[in-house]
Amino acid sequence: MTVIIIEDEKPAARLLQRKLQRLGIDAGTMLHSVEEAISWFKSNTHPSLIFLDIQLSDGLSFEIFEAVQINSAVIFTTAYDEYALRAFKLNSIDYLLKPIDEDDLETAIKKYKERNQNLQQPVLHLDLVKQMLTGNKKEYRKRFTIKTGQHLKMVTIEETECFYSENKGTYLHTTDNRDYLMDITLEQLEAELDPAVFYRVSRKFIINMKAIKDIVVYSNSRLKIQLNTYNSDEIIVSRERVNDFRQWLG
Repeated sequence: MTVIIIEDEKPAARLLQRKLQRLGIDAGTMLHSVEEAISWFKSNTHPSLIFLDIQLSDGLSFEIFEAVQINSAVIFTTAYDEYALRAFKLNSIDYLLKPIDEDDLETAIKKYKERNQNLQQPVLHLDLVKQMLTGNKKEYRKRFTIKTGQHLKMVTIEETECFYSENKGTYLHTTDNRDYLMDITLEQLEAELDPAVFYRVSRKFIINMKAIKDIVVYSNSRLKIQLNTYNSDEIIVSRERVNDFRQWLG
């Protein structure tokens, strides 16, 4: 049984090495970067088992597997929380959350030995793992195409100060104080906008955080928002939304 450790934090790698030694396992090779690992795998016999940190100093460890065909079993060592990793637990031998508990380490080794004895090689779906940890992020709208007469105009999110409804229509208000009619509802917009940037303060308004000029305490524990250019109507944060709005701000 040959074992290597791929970990960019050298103290953490040495600590794991000592814990493995107490279990009678010699992990004599320690690699600390994607580049170093790729070079090593290209010129050495691959080990039985790899203890693999996901985030290395020069990139994600998935890049190693993209550059070199590796059939070794893998136990992840990571600081990512357990909930995010549950989805691919069965696609590798195991994963160990940092700081690594010795009982968990021993259990992972036993699991590897049992699978190895039964000749059941784990199927490591790296694309799934990579998606779970680095992708899987919703893409939000970055621009809108607005029809003005016989022309189409592109308006980016950065140029957008707010969206509002009026007379059953939905409008986009820009940072240069212009209004454009849209063929979409505020409900649809709310699902397509980045919630870190836009907030629906009322049934009528969705505002851009960067466009806020002032926030004034209003009657009945409400808040009044002043934007940089929009001043056609009062923008009021209802009492029910005030606490959520404050959390959104920061």
